[in-house]
Amino acid sequence: MAHTSPATFLVWSVASCMLGAFLVYHLWSFDRFKCLKWNHGPNSGPFKRIMIYSYVLSIPCIMAYSLGFAIIKYTEGWVYIPLAGAIVPKPYTEWHPSSRNAILPLYLLFSLGWGLEMITHLEELCFWYFLVNSSSSQENWFQSKYFRIWASGSAFALVYMLLTTILTRSDHLRSEAVMFLAGSLGSFMLTVCFLPVLWKFPFFLKSLKRENVDATTVTRLTKFHELNTIRVVFRFIFCCPLMILGIDGVKPHEHRVNENMFWTDFLAIVSAFGVVISSGITLTIFFPRDIGNEIAKRDALKERTRRRIMWSDRYCRNPNPAQIYSPFAGQTQEMRSHNPSLQIPTPISNVSTDKPWNEAATTVGEFSDSEIHSSTGLVADLTKHCNSHRDLPPLRPNRRTGDDVELGGIGNLTRMNLSRHNKNVSGRVNPVVHTYTSPINFVSNITSDAASRFTFARH
Repeated sequence: MAHTSPATFLVWSVASCMLGAFLVYHLWSFDRFKCLKWNHGPNSGPFKRIMIYSYVLSIPCIMAYSLGFAIIKYTEGWVYIPLAGAIVPKPYTEWHPSSRNAILPLYLLFSLGWGLEMITHLEELCFWYFLVNSSSSQENWFQSKYFRIWASGSAFALVYMLLTTILTRSDHLRSEAVMFLAGSLGSFMLTVCFLPVLWKFPFFLKSLKRENVDATTVTRLTKFHELNTIRVVFRFIFCCPLMILGIDGVKPHEHRVNENMFWTDFLAIVSAFGVVISSGITLTIFFPRDIGNEIAKRDALKERTRRRIMWSDRYCRNPNPAQIYSPFAGQTQEMRSHNPSLQIPTPISNVSTDKPWNEAATTVGEFSDSEIHSSTGLVADLTKHCNSHRDLPPLRPNRRTGDDVELGGIGNLTRMNLSRHNKNVSGRVNPVVHTYTSPINFVSNITSDAASRFTFARH
């Protein structure tokens, strides 16, 4: 803190604010911030709430730490040391009282954010171990040893990060060094433990192919595997520089790294890019967007809006509902353009508008024999046209999936329904494999009976 230049915290501030902006944009595009609600659907259990809020709160903590020290650094400025003949950032002992009083709260925010981030990383580590090593299709995440490891490890990580900062608060330089060393060691151990998962995951994908798991599920898991590989690299980039600064800072005598401005600023800036990029990848893994589904929803919304505008314009031009809602309205000209010899009746337009709407719309006694004959010919032509397209793909109706509606269409099963189908077919594969979309969506992958029995006290 006292060794780094103001530009270092400026880079941290810019990078963390960019991460915060990406967080807001991604969550808005994901579900319009619905995932942040306390009771978001029937699957919003304690586990999902803890995972969502722990990750979302860690980013503002890092932003507050970076912006706070950037403001303090640029406010206090630099100082000239005559004996050394150098200009260095002003030591914290020479800061204004308000700036010195802000050091401990900013340290606590950074420790809290780092502890919450380790909760996120530990959960993902335990989940992937559970997924790769699950040999029974009936094995449940909340009843596995990996869930108990996550629960106990998360409590320990959060407590020990805050305690290391509080117990060393009398010496701010030592407190910063101990905080960096404790947090970087925890993150480094979690990242190293992730390497066996990355090594075993290709073999796990091959085993899924041997079990005839559908290609969509394998593709989805492959994408998450690649994202995890990239994120592990940037997590090393984040924790290793801070570990070097922390080890050098806790040494009792000579500080080789922290007294060199170039290496101090270089390691701190590299660490900033590492934490921002790895957290951004974590965001895309926790809240994966289905671009195809989003496009389908937008197109459906545009179509509904277009239809409302069309019917509104028709009503403004002709307020007679008997003619507006004619079964042949808007289609007569198009049908005649394809088949000029086709005679299309307009029975409702001949109905007397003096009668009430419910009587006029259901009156069929005024149709002439020629109109009935032409209607019979129209039905025959339409039947012939439909029989010539029997090879079309099957139609899929709209289906309700939780709080959302899965739009139907033409073609094969959608990803959700295909996963449900394969979950029943592949009995030897854990159902989480088929329904996996995010490391925090476990409650939706277990039975309602198991979800009702789930409590943290049990574990």
